[in-house]
Amino acid sequence: MSDFRIEKAPRIIAIANQKGGVAKTTTAINLAAGLAELGAKVLVVDLDPQGNASTGLGIELASRNLTTYDLMVEEAPIGLVIHKTNLDRLFICPSNSDLSSADMEVISNEKRSFLLHDALRQPAMADLGFDFVLIDCPPSLNLLTVNAMVACHSVLIPLQSEFFALEGLSQLMLTIREIRQTANSDLRIEGVLLTMYDKRNNLSQLVEADARSNLGDLVFKTMIPRNVRVSEAPSYALPVLSYDSTSKGSEAYRALSLEIAERYGVGNAGQEGA
Repeated sequence: MSDFRIEKAPRIIAIANQKGGVAKTTTAINLAAGLAELGAKVLVVDLDPQGNASTGLGIELASRNLTTYDLMVEEAPIGLVIHKTNLDRLFICPSNSDLSSADMEVISNEKRSFLLHDALRQPAMADLGFDFVLIDCPPSLNLLTVNAMVACHSVLIPLQSEFFALEGLSQLMLTIREIRQTANSDLRIEGVLLTMYDKRNNLSQLVEADARSNLGDLVFKTMIPRNVRVSEAPSYALPVLSYDSTSKGSEAYRALSLEIAERYGVGNAGQEGA
């Protein structure tokens, strides 16, 4: 296998959209699995108090003794928070409902927007050797999402192929602009990912045309189709790539993983295990 290392520090990508039900968590889980298949060492940071990414990667609630809450608010060492998943090269900082109180608990902290930024830049991160860190954001533009945008290099925006989809992007784009102006000048948009796409549906085709017309190259070539296997996989605590490796959903998330990997010069990384 080719050496996947792209730089000494990992590439940090926040997966965000304040609208719920657009496949943020599904994308975080399956993009992570796809990058791991390509040979990357990947960390998922579950920043949603619902903890769906943690559940979807097989981390039982009872085993989440330390979570992203402890990482950010209690300054726990990141090595103690990370869990190994059942997939090679894929790890997670799990979440639980404790995170829902984080906004109020840190409101008086002058560095409240930089808690995740600092946590992901602990000296121990260099020794852990991650290539990518994917942050699964909550479905709102609250302090947790602001923390993700301050901490990351780029934002990946899942966009459901439905009517008025683009109208919901305006507030998110404004937030990204504000973060760029105040706290993270290097922040950029990794891309807009069309999800729940149905090529037989005229509306999906119209949304795609509208998105590509307005956003141009920001829209990924890959689109994630509506696929029953993608919907079923979380109930088995598996990415769809493991649950049904040959499904249309798996093929799409592998294509997305390769599209992102090629941006960082790793498109020819091997597919075999470590």
